[in-house]
Amino acid sequence: MASVTPDWIDRKLYPFRHGTRDVAGHRLHYVDEGDGPTLLLLHGNPTWSFVWRNVIARLAGEFRFVAPDLPGFGLSEAPAGFDGRPVSLAAVIEQFVIDLDLTDVVLVAQDWGGPIGLRVAERRPDRFTGLVLGNTWAWPVTGDRHFARFSALMGGPVGRWWIRHANLCVNLMIPAGHRRRSLTRDEMRHYRAALATPERRQASAVLPREIVHSAPFLADVEAGLPLLRDKPALLLWADRDIAFRRTELDRWRRELPDATVVELAGAGHYLQSDAPAEFADALRTWHRAVTGARGASGAATD
Repeated sequence: MASVTPDWIDRKLYPFRHGTRDVAGHRLHYVDEGDGPTLLLLHGNPTWSFVWRNVIARLAGEFRFVAPDLPGFGLSEAPAGFDGRPVSLAAVIEQFVIDLDLTDVVLVAQDWGGPIGLRVAERRPDRFTGLVLGNTWAWPVTGDRHFARFSALMGGPVGRWWIRHANLCVNLMIPAGHRRRSLTRDEMRHYRAALATPERRQASAVLPREIVHSAPFLADVEAGLPLLRDKPALLLWADRDIAFRRTELDRWRRELPDATVVELAGAGHYLQSDAPAEFADALRTWHRAVTGARGASGAATD
């Protein structure tokens, strides 16, 4: 696990063991921190493993956290010509899981990390023992005006230009996705530095269009959900999300009828960063309930 720490990273904010690995032609950066049952953390757009830092800090004494940056995000690199579509991202993460020989894994995913990670779990169900899903989806949204408007606006030529040249997803969506607290200047600096140039923002610019245009991929994920219904599941849901509504939570209740549901009142889209203490506490409580483990309290402060 080669060490890589750009000089713009504040090790007080991001103190974790991390490195890089060549995976299917990509230079993939990931955190590998803590001891205990393995949790695979998958982020969405336009964040990176940094978004999980306060959850990891609270629970690193109880779990092993493996948190890759998707290709083109955070500190991960994507080769020239990589299309950045969700189906391609899922293939890279699947190979990452195989290369690290991750087994007995609990998937913890939010935003695009949900369908990407679920596709991997559906293809490798023997490697996964549980699901923790926060404000995400796993089915086509074609015809839903709520998603279609956003996808057309942010995924069209004008929206893609603003994402690439003004870092719109970082500068607009990340603050808007925090409703309980405001991010500090140093926290925002880490998100901006990770996508510091128009070229680095290409992956972020691709995904808004794919909300609608990756309907075939999302249909495959939806079709595979029955393969995962026998696995314990926790749904963590922020009720002040600008992206995912109670409509999606109700759909999840139907898709995973035995799942434990914990609603985080007042939290925004990036719930793992906006309400990390409640996120961590709910994850710990759920995991103990489904495994019978006790463990230490493992509390930490921001």
